[in-house]
Amino acid sequence: MDGDGRVGEFWRGLGLPGLVDVHTHFMPERVMAKVWAYFDAAGPLVGRPWPITYRLEEEQRLAVLRGFGVRAFTAMVYPHKPGMAQWLNGWAADFAARTPDCLRTATFFPEDGAAEYVRAELDGGVRVFKAHVQVGGYDPADGALDAVWGALAEARTPVVIHCGSGPAPGRHTGPEPIARLLARHPRLHLIIAHLGMPEYTEFLDLAERYPGVHLDTTMAFTDFAECTAPFPRAERGRLAALGDRVLFGSDFPNIPYGYAHALEALARLELGDDWLRGVCYGNGARLFAV
Repeated sequence: MDGDGRVGEFWRGLGLPGLVDVHTHFMPERVMAKVWAYFDAAGPLVGRPWPITYRLEEEQRLAVLRGFGVRAFTAMVYPHKPGMAQWLNGWAADFAARTPDCLRTATFFPEDGAAEYVRAELDGGVRVFKAHVQVGGYDPADGALDAVWGALAEARTPVVIHCGSGPAPGRHTGPEPIARLLARHPRLHLIIAHLGMPEYTEFLDLAERYPGVHLDTTMAFTDFAECTAPFPRAERGRLAALGDRVLFGSDFPNIPYGYAHALEALARLELGDDWLRGVCYGNGARLFAV
């Protein structure tokens, strides 16, 4: 991919040892193929043409990510129906066992037994969970998940949660369900994927109110996102002030542009090198003890 060589130049220019990427996708082969097919068809949750830039075999994708200097990354898996989460968790555990630079990732769904398998994953050493409100089609504040959220809050294990209404709204997306969830479980460590795109302001409000709320930069500020969901210039000061809780995420490999563009889009915010160092490495390294 043209421009991939600029990734190393970017982090070396900041004096960093590499990158921490909290939002990358590794999945069972047949699941990834279905995800790519959905993007290829510009399905309802995508809404427009979305070419997959890094459509490679798993080992090639790992080599590319490591070649970028990514020191720690995730395997974001997510179910869309009952009975799927435990199977995905088993695959993710095996993947992490053979991929030491991957933070062991797990997921859940509002279903019978969810609290038990989430606790088992916590006991087994999971470092981060993924929740996808848009794809899963569930209310994150549903009482059926109370025991799950309670266990996660007690363990202080971060959850990357896609809950904003981009790229297309779902029945339970937006800040209001997350506000209800946090009112019930204020100690949760939520990482709001995509900065909550397009409800940036409302999710910044929640981050300022709850110290466990973090934001990941996945796809935000890129040309692809800015043409439909521009980040408000007036909110850049708040983003700067929350700098120790903003984390770099890429959505690799499922991005319609080169990896370097996501980093360069952060730099053109002009929030300073210290902010970039925290976002691209320091904050994630601290949160996950990398």
